[in-house]
Amino acid sequence: MLSAILRQRILHYSLSFLSGLLLVGFASDQNFASDQNSATDGSREGVGRGIAAVLTIAEAIGPATKDYVGRSFSEAQTQGAEIIVIRLDTPGGLDGAMRDIIKLITASPVPVATYVAPTGARAASAGTYILYASHIAAMAPGTNLGAATPVQIGGIGMPGDDKNKDAEEGGEKPSDMTGDAMKRKMINDASAYIRGLAELHGRNADWAELAVREAVSLEASEAIKINVINVIAKDINELLEKMDGLVVTHGGSKITLRTAGLRPVEIEPDWRNRLLSVLTNPNVAYILMMVGVYGLLLEFYNPGGLVPGVVGAICLLLALYSFQLLPVNYAGVALIILGVGLMVAEAFQPSFGMLGIGGVVAFVIGSIILMDTDLPDFRIYLSVVAAVAGVTILVLIAVIGLALRARSRPVVSGAEQLIGQVATVSTPLDRHFANVRVHSELWRAHTSRPLKAGEEVKVTAVDGLTLEVEPVAAEQPGDDDENIDTTGTSGSKED
Repeated sequence: MLSAILRQRILHYSLSFLSGLLLVGFASDQNFASDQNSATDGSREGVGRGIAAVLTIAEAIGPATKDYVGRSFSEAQTQGAEIIVIRLDTPGGLDGAMRDIIKLITASPVPVATYVAPTGARAASAGTYILYASHIAAMAPGTNLGAATPVQIGGIGMPGDDKNKDAEEGGEKPSDMTGDAMKRKMINDASAYIRGLAELHGRNADWAELAVREAVSLEASEAIKINVINVIAKDINELLEKMDGLVVTHGGSKITLRTAGLRPVEIEPDWRNRLLSVLTNPNVAYILMMVGVYGLLLEFYNPGGLVPGVVGAICLLLALYSFQLLPVNYAGVALIILGVGLMVAEAFQPSFGMLGIGGVVAFVIGSIILMDTDLPDFRIYLSVVAAVAGVTILVLIAVIGLALRARSRPVVSGAEQLIGQVATVSTPLDRHFANVRVHSELWRAHTSRPLKAGEEVKVTAVDGLTLEVEPVAAEQPGDDDENIDTTGTSGSKED
């Protein structure tokens, strides 16, 4: 009885102790969260504390860049960053990816500073738009920005461009009924877009429009003089010091940045960003497409190989995923597929090279116009096109050679391969028919003269399920007359 009461008391005290620990832990968590919130608020109104998330973009702006920025912004917010710094060095990029990044910047609950660095870096074309969209625009000494004129999609001049150029040089107004009208629409749209970004943060909108319309560029020392940027800094730490106390517009209201003393934390691309960066390389996507097409062709012409089919299907799906992210000219894709089809047709229907030559021409033209942009970082290298075309031509020549060699070989299967074979008479049936055995098979044979069991005959023709045969002995020259009886059958004197 005593032991039961003791056990109950021990259990009661244990539960009370555990409940107390839980209450203390909950109170500590609440206090910690309150401290964190006050620290976040204090970063804008009081002394700067916490971290500054730093992203690095040192490539052309594309789908992989947009994915990296989006994931990094989410991670920066999770870590409680006071400010996000985008360290930028880019020659430009795709319009769609650029606009998506700008939407992320303008919607970010954390202020964003774009910093063109290190010395020698640039924020050209799409980089200029991103710089203007950021809450703080900063540059390192010896950097530049500008040249923001949108590039005509596809890089192929519109009909009438030369005519309009001559008209402009002669002082005449170009006609709107030509391709030049589309170019002006693009420039006007880009000008209005960048002016809106400039007015959003009180920057020089006139120069921004010049950067679009006349492709002008500006170095860092001049940019700060004409209110294009806010800060010039040698490194991230100096940037954080100089941004401290600046008033920016964020979320529709004015806030004061408190960035002095923040600890820079680099956010590196994860494996998904790196994989996407590789897949969205136009040259990699192009090679994946060709491997996929050839893998499936090999599987179709050699069913059961499995490896070519599996590898081809995976590569083709990865290529299609890349193409839906890239500015692809589908006329180029169609020409590539047509070229491959013509070269395959040449291998199976020889046309003295006409189909093969047409296929190579279609393949090369399609490869050159495959990427619908003039940006160098999103073009397929001519060396890659030449290498793939060369390998394709070599494979085509090898296939044609094998086909011609196969046509010259004797038939080794089917009824036709029986012609010329030597058979053995199994059972004579009558004067003109007998059963013969050839290739371990029993056939009905027709002959012009009687045959004897065990006699060897040669197949001369096949008529349905009947073989036309003639005795082998009758074809052998030099046989003695005494070895041939009056009926024409072979035999010896003893016979």
